[in-house]
Amino acid sequence: MALAAWLGALVGGARRIDADGREQFGVVRNATLTLLALIIGFTFSMALSRYDQRKNDEAAEAKAIGTEYVRADLLPAGEAAKVRALVLAYLDQRIAFYSSHDEARLREVDKETARLQSELWSAVRAPANAQPTPVIALAVAGMNDVLSSQRHTQAAWLNRIPIGSWGLMLAVALCGNALVGLGARFVKSDVIVVLVLPIVVAIALFLIADIDSPRGGSIHVNPQNLVSLARSLRGQ
Repeated sequence: MALAAWLGALVGGARRIDADGREQFGVVRNATLTLLALIIGFTFSMALSRYDQRKNDEAAEAKAIGTEYVRADLLPAGEAAKVRALVLAYLDQRIAFYSSHDEARLREVDKETARLQSELWSAVRAPANAQPTPVIALAVAGMNDVLSSQRHTQAAWLNRIPIGSWGLMLAVALCGNALVGLGARFVKSDVIVVLVLPIVVAIALFLIADIDSPRGGSIHVNPQNLVSLARSLRGQ
């Protein structure tokens, strides 16, 4: 973007435009910068809503897992102890999903999560088939919520800003910076003024990319609800 502003300044220095032309140029430049501001604002809103959704899904997972741990008492004693042990192991894997950033480790977490989900469902299916009572049905419904919340989380983490939106935003940003550089040569502005817009736009795009990336950058969803739940359950 700084290069686009510099090229615009070079073109502006090689041309002479009369007063009417400068007025028309100002209209085009202001319209382009206004469009850029709107696109950045809407894209930031999209990234922020996705980040909030990931946080809400983490809280929903903690609620579902905690509820199922309590409902395990509705099962027969043998199955109840097995379900509680599996829930604690599953809880550790969900915390690892949020905390890990290594691809190899994440593949292990996904594989272990799928295995535990199968065992959890089998653990509640057996007593439900043996004793299909409303009380047992509560434990089965709670386990269904646990499994569903994980799928909602997975979908939210895959929901990113489309590549087309990034391309459009970058194209408008380059045009806006080029026009600012072009106008700066017309009025003989200082070079520092020309660099202000590229820096500001770059910071805005960096922030959007950071928020939109679940694992990259520095802004992440902290599994504080899951960690708090793990401490509480193990403390019991």
